[in-house]
Amino acid sequence: MTDADVDGAHIASLLMTYFYKAMPQLIERGHLYLAQPPLYRIAQGTKYYYAVDDRDKDQIIASLAKNRGNIEVSRFKGLGEMTPAQLKETTMAPGKRTLLRVIIDEEEREEAANRVEELMGRKPELRFKFIQEQSLARREELSGVLDI
Repeated sequence: MTDADVDGAHIASLLMTYFYKAMPQLIERGHLYLAQPPLYRIAQGTKYYYAVDDRDKDQIIASLAKNRGNIEVSRFKGLGEMTPAQLKETTMAPGKRTLLRVIIDEEEREEAANRVEELMGRKPELRFKFIQEQSLARREELSGVLDI
C-alpha cells in the first residue's frame, strides 16, 4: 500500500522490483497485490464519496451536481493524512477495497525481465535510452494532434 499519487506509484514500482528480484515466487503464485487508496474525498452534506483519480472525481462530481447542496473536494496528500477509519473503509475493508494482483503472463516473462533490467538495473544508460525513445514516440504521437 502506497500513496495514491505519482510518488506512491514510484514507491510501488520500487517495491514490486524488490519482490520480483528477491522473492519472485510471490508473484508467480499470485500473492502480490497493490492496494488502491483514494486520492480524493468528496463531501456533499453528510455523505462522503472517494475517488481514486481525476476521472473518477469528475464522474462523482457530475453525478452529485444534480443534487442539492455544496460539493466539497479534498485531496489526500498521502496515507498518513487519512484517519484510521477512512483508511479502513476505503483501502483495508475486504468488501470495499480495490486490490490489483501483480501478474506476469508466461508469454511476457522474458520481456518483463528485460524491462525490469532496463529500467531498474544498474545501467543508467539503459534508462536514459528508454526515456529518449518514449519521449520521441510521444512527441510523434502528439505532433499530429497538436500540430507541433
